[in-house]
Amino acid sequence: MEAFGRYYTNLLNQFFSSLLNFFRSIFEAIGRLVVDGFGQIGRDFLSSSSGFSFLDWLMAFGVFIANIVFFGIIMYKLVKVGNKYVRFVKTEIEKDNLVDEITSLNQKTIELIEEKNKILALKVSNLGINPDQENEEDDDPQKAKDKYANSRFVKLMQVDEEYHNEKVIPIMLEDHMINLKTMVSRFINFSASKLGLFYDKKIISAFFSGLATSKTMILEGISGTGKTSLPYAMGKFFGNDASIIPVQPSWRDRAEMIGYLNEFTKKFNETDFLKAVYQTTYRDDINIIVLDEMNLARVEYYFAELLSLLEMPDEDQWLIDVVSDTKQGDPHNLVKGKILLPQNVWFVGTANRDDSTFLITDKVYDRATPIEINAKADFVDAPITEGITMSFEYLNQLFKIAIHENSISKHTMDRLEKLDTFITEQFKVTFGNRIMKQIKVFVPVFVACGGTEIEALDYMVARKILRKFESLNLPFMQTEIEDLSKLITKLFGKTEFVECQSYLQSIKKQF
Repeated sequence: MEAFGRYYTNLLNQFFSSLLNFFRSIFEAIGRLVVDGFGQIGRDFLSSSSGFSFLDWLMAFGVFIANIVFFGIIMYKLVKVGNKYVRFVKTEIEKDNLVDEITSLNQKTIELIEEKNKILALKVSNLGINPDQENEEDDDPQKAKDKYANSRFVKLMQVDEEYHNEKVIPIMLEDHMINLKTMVSRFINFSASKLGLFYDKKIISAFFSGLATSKTMILEGISGTGKTSLPYAMGKFFGNDASIIPVQPSWRDRAEMIGYLNEFTKKFNETDFLKAVYQTTYRDDINIIVLDEMNLARVEYYFAELLSLLEMPDEDQWLIDVVSDTKQGDPHNLVKGKILLPQNVWFVGTANRDDSTFLITDKVYDRATPIEINAKADFVDAPITEGITMSFEYLNQLFKIAIHENSISKHTMDRLEKLDTFITEQFKVTFGNRIMKQIKVFVPVFVACGGTEIEALDYMVARKILRKFESLNLPFMQTEIEDLSKLITKLFGKTEFVECQSYLQSIKKQF
């Protein structure tokens, strides 16, 4: 044991001696660099400067200052890039943590809802109570039960009864047969005088252009700017109230939105969304269904089927599957378990961007028309203006006329192609056939509403293309962003493409 102790003591002495020698050699090297290296430089300078003339000293001073500035700039750039990288990494980590926390909370919400459904199912099984109809049958439970005893759909049968199984044909007055430009002004005056809601002409022109472009629209922006009230006012203006459906965080698939067949009661658990869709089958005017706070849940999960359905070119294939078959006592317009979605319905989603919501993916954005509302409009002193009654056929004809009469000019298309080429090469983001098709509809209708061709194109490029930049590492693309801004100015002028330039400026502020 004594021999091992001596060995281990010597081992520790050797280790710490080697470690000490290592650090001593580092400090000696630094000392030699400072004393010998920089000292020799100083001695060489003193030796050489003995023969300097006035001009030589002046040149030496200038070179010395230039070197200090040069190395100072390099150090500044290195520190700045380092700080950006640290901020970028910190931001990404915080985003990941927030997403994980939101996902965890949503999962807990889903588990609570499932537990509630299980309890209700046990209640139904043991007591013979239908929880879906408890509130509806409070006034006269026995009457309601007898009335719809043979139907799986209580709410849809009520719609059949309300419309007497007959389609409502809107009767347009001569005063209601107006063009798109007049319609924009009339709506602004109507909402101001009748509802106390004020909207900018550009926003309303974009809304009508969005109706022509896609069956799905997204109204996004900060809270309190009138996103939900806009489709509400549109419903009042056209004499057919918009159906506002609050989206729940627990929505994971189509069953949460459309409903499902309760295996215990053999009744269909109908949702307000399904009822709103079914009502459109009885109408031939303008129908708007609002998905309020649509990104509280993942849109591409619960709305995926409808997004794909609305892309189908054959309108006769716009069939929403409700049940697998049709039984006696089912609603009148439920054919073979399916509802044929009519052409006169639009889905408008409102979305806020905060920590409680999910990001809306490109799959949704590419198929929808996004409209950004980030500020309240100024007060409008409007005369008392009444709403109008308008059929879908008349509005659709206005869109067709606008597209035919205001097609995008060749000069503008050439400039758009150059812009597309640059963005594709520098950012790996392209317009795509779907977006180009939407632009060719949106721009002419926007012009018919009283706007300009460049203004409409700017609006679409900013919201359909530049929005995709959010997925890029923008802090490392300063040069490309600056070059894009210069190209836009070169192609369209300094005073045009305000939306795109504003977006690029907001990106530059992050650098």
